[in-house]
Amino acid sequence: MIDIVSAGFFVMAALALLGSPGPAIAALLAIGRLHGMATGLRFYLGLQIGLAIAAAAAAAGLLSLIEAIPLAMLVMTVAASLYLVWLSWKIASAPVGADLSVARRETSPTLAGGVVLGLTNPKAYIAFASLFAAYRLSQDGALDMQAKWALCVLVMIVVDIFWLWLGVALGKAKLEQSSERALNICFGLVILATAIVSLVELVGT
Repeated sequence: MIDIVSAGFFVMAALALLGSPGPAIAALLAIGRLHGMATGLRFYLGLQIGLAIAAAAAAAGLLSLIEAIPLAMLVMTVAASLYLVWLSWKIASAPVGADLSVARRETSPTLAGGVVLGLTNPKAYIAFASLFAAYRLSQDGALDMQAKWALCVLVMIVVDIFWLWLGVALGKAKLEQSSERALNICFGLVILATAIVSLVELVGT
């Protein structure tokens, strides 16, 4: 049996932890604004696949194994950061106005890109592990972990599609080219900042 009250608190905590702005959310906003819903869904789907696998790994206790191998954490963080740096440059330097079709072609998001970001983000593993350790939804250990994994995946699906939709809504706004350029640069800087913070935190540990 699942404790409904505990499940409710778990969902609220997951919404706060997984729905707060970060690299994946910044990427969803930027991609939604630049490419629209149809194309953005490819990246979104890949991200959900990667995060679902990361959540399963955390549920299985693999985070402790990963943390025990410093090189593994380093490789994951560097891989995620390099992808974010590349994405931030592409978005910040994307053409605006009449050249929007060029921008869409040059920064086209991929399913694989979403999977990579979901799989290699150490913060995601830590967030999942924290949620799984802080709440108990059932006395049945297997059911407890399965329920928490399923709820995390459900929260991510809902939260991330909202951020993608918000990006699409921003893309439909009629802006001057200078404002479009400023918005692209802002998105790029936010994504770059998250990459830098991840690397700094890794070095600090």
